[in-house]
Amino acid sequence: MPGLGTSFGRGGATTFQQDLANADCVLIMGSNMAEAHPVGFQWVMEARERGADVIHVDPRFSRTSASATQYARVRAGTDIAFLGGIIHHILEGGHEFRDYVVNYTNAPIIIGDDYRDSEDLAGFFSGWKPDGSGYDTSSWQYKGMQAHSSGGERESGATMGEQAGHGAQGASLDGGEPPHSDRTLEDPRCVFQLLRRHYARYTPEFVERVCGLPRADFLRVCDSLCSNSGRERTSAIVYAVGWTQHTVGVQIIRAASIVQLLLGNIGRPGGGVMALRGHASIQGSTDIPTLYNILPGYLPMPHAQAHSSLREYIDLTQSPAGFWGHLDSYATSLLKAYWGEHATVENDFCFDHLPRISGDHGHYQTALAMSRGEVDGLIVAGENPAVGSANGRIQRDALCNAKWVVVRDFFEIETAAFWKSSPEIDSGERRSEDVATEVFFLPAAAHTEKAGSFTNTQRLLQWHHKAVEPEGDCRSDLWFYYHLGRLVREKLARRARADDRDRPILELTWDYPTEGAIAEPSAEAVLREINGTGPDGAALSAYTELKADGSTSCGCWIYCGTYAKGVNQAARRTSRHEQGPVAPEWGWAWPANRRILYNRASADPDGKPWS
Repeated sequence: MPGLGTSFGRGGATTFQQDLANADCVLIMGSNMAEAHPVGFQWVMEARERGADVIHVDPRFSRTSASATQYARVRAGTDIAFLGGIIHHILEGGHEFRDYVVNYTNAPIIIGDDYRDSEDLAGFFSGWKPDGSGYDTSSWQYKGMQAHSSGGERESGATMGEQAGHGAQGASLDGGEPPHSDRTLEDPRCVFQLLRRHYARYTPEFVERVCGLPRADFLRVCDSLCSNSGRERTSAIVYAVGWTQHTVGVQIIRAASIVQLLLGNIGRPGGGVMALRGHASIQGSTDIPTLYNILPGYLPMPHAQAHSSLREYIDLTQSPAGFWGHLDSYATSLLKAYWGEHATVENDFCFDHLPRISGDHGHYQTALAMSRGEVDGLIVAGENPAVGSANGRIQRDALCNAKWVVVRDFFEIETAAFWKSSPEIDSGERRSEDVATEVFFLPAAAHTEKAGSFTNTQRLLQWHHKAVEPEGDCRSDLWFYYHLGRLVREKLARRARADDRDRPILELTWDYPTEGAIAEPSAEAVLREINGTGPDGAALSAYTELKADGSTSCGCWIYCGTYAKGVNQAARRTSRHEQGPVAPEWGWAWPANRRILYNRASADPDGKPWS
């Protein structure tokens, strides 16, 4: 997601799966799509049936390889070298879609004189910090203009760089005048020429040596992509966790994004970058985040040292133009959704109620902190870190050092049984009686036993209705978190003396209606809150209606419109026989029900479609 967000402005797939049928070439890397995403793969097969090239690049021959027109076997971990070779081929051969690149990318913009490439500094870019903590990007800026870091990574005294939003947005620009540029793309300091120089080393011979792929096979892939991209044709790139789960996954996806921008394939039918998500709501769990460093809609989480007020947060994060130019409206509306009538102009809309980050608070750092006795407890839902996270030994050691662990699942998974069944227990290295952790195993309801929305691969919200009631003590995730919050609030309210640190919880809007014998909260009421309401309490129809004055509330700005006109848009099921191929009335896609993002780039600057 950071790779897509930095390149295009949003961290979601730029297109939708059905649109793959319109591609003239489909490059699949980091995915065994035929087996792992078979429903979406049907559209790739439709493209092939109408004459498209389907290329599978992977170390392993799979069903996807067997279904492709070309299979390229590469060594594991050489994806960046392979994609770098494609970029080299495009630039050296003049295969870029020049009119698209000049008008819709930053290729013509000139970089400041202080910037130095890794070619100049023995593998480092300019600005590498002496302590090895990262880069000072001040020398990377556009000439004549100050550019912030991307994805909400704002320089602000404190080092936010590595901690801020995953794929939140592209770089924002300060200053009233546009940056210096050269639309001929000839200036040696323009982005296009700097890119060309950087990728000069990625020759076909280099790719053959690093990737283990014969030169002729590699050039065949390059020729297919280039000949199927441009004014009249488009190519799509598809990836999955075979890219994202690399330590350099962001860089792989960034390289693929550069390929698609050079070839003019973003925002156009049959083009784009399709980021395949593995489970029903992987996309949804980052939109309404389970990540520590972003808020709903990819707003950066405030930093402990950098953001002392809402105004400072907005000034350091907001862009002067584009949809991120209205971040003040999104942030204020989110605060109103959280704290309702308690969020006022006078108290900065309860901005101080938000938690702050001060460094890396991710999963692995939390496990290490738990091992050191710095984290008392852990709630585990939808994960199995004892065997599912990298270095399960560290995870199990951490669990053994916690005071309590809550596990919600369908059956007793390894994370619930680590104290009695694990490699360390089996070997005698650890004894169950020595593990002091108190484990609470709570049975979870299955998807058929609860209502709610999920957001899939193509940013598409779809509503699923409850089919049967959960049996016994099984409860939905919504039930668990709502009632946990309710009980915590009731306990805090009974305190003899009020504590200021309790106010963020006590003042939360926590009044969802419940129904049935087990008091199941209304999932539609939560979706309505996420969608947002106006001053009259009516559901908003689009994020453009959000205001920064506190008159609107919205739980996630990119989802604003999913409950437009008071109707659950995610529950729409209009048959494909009753609408066009884009199927805008099947569910609802963020933002604004757009199925292809950045589609202004599908036409030239005068508005005439390229094809």
